[in-house]
Amino acid sequence: MNETMICAVGNVATQPVYRELATGASVRFRLAATARYLDREKNEWTDGHTNFFTVWANRQLATNVSGSLNVGDPVVVQGRLKVRSEGREGQPSWTSADIDAVAIGHDLARGTSAFRRTQRPENAVAGATAQPEPAWETPPDETADETAVRQEPVGVA
Repeated sequence: MNETMICAVGNVATQPVYRELATGASVRFRLAATARYLDREKNEWTDGHTNFFTVWANRQLATNVSGSLNVGDPVVVQGRLKVRSEGREGQPSWTSADIDAVAIGHDLARGTSAFRRTQRPENAVAGATAQPEPAWETPPDETADETAVRQEPVGVA
């Protein structure tokens, strides 16, 4: 099944609400994404239409969001778009746009942020052994010197 993945840039419009459910942690907040355009007659930037999305995050992402985001923070949200339309008898129908978030982060085009890695609980890594740091540097190949053909630069006397 194809899902509609989007990336939305905007501001946190409501304080994230954290809940611990039977299936794990969950958090939701509203994202306000306002288009801006240059009004050439006034020669100034003007706000256009604002779209509001309800952003849902689950598990570890939910825990990290609840400790990182506040109202007004500029964020980038990537996730699956879900648009729902509902109506009740005697009431006008309404449409909501939700984003089931895969990744959320501060918008560094509008400020700075300090990343702190979360610590995993001890029981989450039970049975796992500590891995030594890999040797990232490639050792020089001793046979390469013997087989290399020396080339003189062109035009050098």
